[in-house]
Amino acid sequence: MAIGISTGGPNALQYVLSQIPADFAATVLIVQHMPEGFTEMFARRLDECCALDVHEARSGDLLIAGRVLICPGNRHIVVRRMPRGDMAVLSDGPHVNGHRPSADVLFQSVAREFTLTSIGVLMTGMGDDGAEGLGAIKAAGGMTIAQSEDTCVVSGMPRAAIIKGYANKIVPLESMSALLVGLCGTDRDHPDKTEKKDKTEKNEKSDRTQVSSHRT
Repeated sequence: MAIGISTGGPNALQYVLSQIPADFAATVLIVQHMPEGFTEMFARRLDECCALDVHEARSGDLLIAGRVLICPGNRHIVVRRMPRGDMAVLSDGPHVNGHRPSADVLFQSVAREFTLTSIGVLMTGMGDDGAEGLGAIKAAGGMTIAQSEDTCVVSGMPRAAIIKGYANKIVPLESMSALLVGLCGTDRDHPDKTEKKDKTEKNEKSDRTQVSSHRT
């Protein structure tokens, strides 16, 4: 699941994520337009008030159910399907729509890598970043969601996608959490995922230990 958000985003994200259970059966990747140096503190704030595991993304972070990755300021984030697992990758590519990070960059990669199982969410924000990327997710057969204009602090981003017909669903902020949980479910709904999640976390820890040992 990919979320693009800007002006009004911190409070909106806290409201939505704090209502999602820890056993949420999806990874959430977030592009919040925010300057470099602020996203780590923002991720820590969200982690403190949410049951989900929230942290600032690093290249190589595995896409694990119940994990929320906040793209660092002044970086782009994309997803890759790799032999050892699906992962997030950061880059220093050029600004897109005047932004780095850009929701369009994330959405395009999610559409390309996950097609029918991708979910794109465009929330409150100024401008039109993310609109075309949401269209790419819809074209790939994924689910696309836009926050209703009347519940946005600034409605530019979701409105740009709504006008172009890229949003499968338009929902108010207060209904967003329930919709996302309804779409993705929890690990209790998919018992086999719990074992897979535990195994993936162990593999990730092992990989990082090996990297650390190599550097030492």
